[in-house]
Amino acid sequence: MRILLINPNTMPEMTDLVVRVVTPHLPAGVSLKAATGRFGAQYIASRSAGAIAAHAALEAYAEHGEGCDAVYLACFGDPGLFALKELAPIPVIGMAEASCKAAAQKAGRFSIVTGGERWGPILHEFVAMLGLGEHLAAVETVAPTGADIARDPEGSIALLAAACRKTAQRDGAGAVILGGAGLAGLAARVQPLVDIPVLCSVEAGIAAVLAAMRTPLAKPESGDLAFPPPVGSKGLSERLAALLAKP
Repeated sequence: MRILLINPNTMPEMTDLVVRVVTPHLPAGVSLKAATGRFGAQYIASRSAGAIAAHAALEAYAEHGEGCDAVYLACFGDPGLFALKELAPIPVIGMAEASCKAAAQKAGRFSIVTGGERWGPILHEFVAMLGLGEHLAAVETVAPTGADIARDPEGSIALLAAACRKTAQRDGAGAVILGGAGLAGLAARVQPLVDIPVLCSVEAGIAAVLAAMRTPLAKPESGDLAFPPPVGSKGLSERLAALLAKP
């Protein structure tokens, strides 16, 4: 079985980081096919970059999804998540979606710690869209972006741990998510410095993908997330245009 791992920003080194963290979690017989966004921002830290990344994620699926058994949208904030769920006949799991559900199940009330000051309102809206708004204690952002943290993980541990402790004490969070591909693998390093569970969004995401592959849900035949009606288009990649036009 094969998982299409989509990183919808344009940093191949970020894709490589996520692949390195995810690979040890794969059972025998399951492999990854990784795709990096062909166009768009180097790292997603704003609404505008996220909107472009959603298009890049759809194109990556159209170009690389054939022969895959599940899609892992490996980008916190999950740009294009519900559009991918609509177009794909296979399970599609987003990193933020999976980690928020796991944190809510684990602790009831959780916080998110991530890099980049603009993520606060974006993630509050996203968590509410998942139906988990009442479980979100806070979004605690740190000044370095996820890309900055990925470049200097050693220098970021103390900063991330302090942010986790702050939201636990101030907001009453029972668990905290380290959100973002750039923070992949750091939860285990931060956990000894924090008194509540610290979840890695990347690891939570791949766990949810594997679970979805074991017990896939039937594709809706009508309503939201069913295949959309065929439509013509202009200016898209050949394969994405064909996917939208498919009856």
